[in-house]
Amino acid sequence: MSQDPRYKPLAIRSPRGTRTTAIDWADGHKAVYPHVVLRGYCPCAGCQGHSGEIRFIETRDDQHEIEDFEPVGGYAIAIKWFDGHDTGIYSFPFLRRLCHCAECAALAGLAGAAENAAHERGPIPRG
Repeated sequence: MSQDPRYKPLAIRSPRGTRTTAIDWADGHKAVYPHVVLRGYCPCAGCQGHSGEIRFIETRDDQHEIEDFEPVGGYAIAIKWFDGHDTGIYSFPFLRRLCHCAECAALAGLAGAAENAAHERGPIPRG
């Protein structure tokens, strides 16, 4: 069984010191993820509890720098943040729902800066 190209990352770029991560997906989509959004929607139980939805959590600016990414099976990545937080596992379908590229933002009806767009997006179902 082949993996759906919408959920197969080909490249992940997040140069040190930047506040944005880019992922190129196998279906040709070039996704953009502001770190404030990735951290704010961290799916770990410590940030979200055990509900069925993932809500945006306010974070400080010093919590938005990524140290490393680790693959989790063939379905997700784990993000290690510079402040030591490393329990969030971001599934590929979840990451696609978080995309903030111009095309996805327009489809979701988001406007303005990443910080505002994160609040406008609202809760995201798990899975």
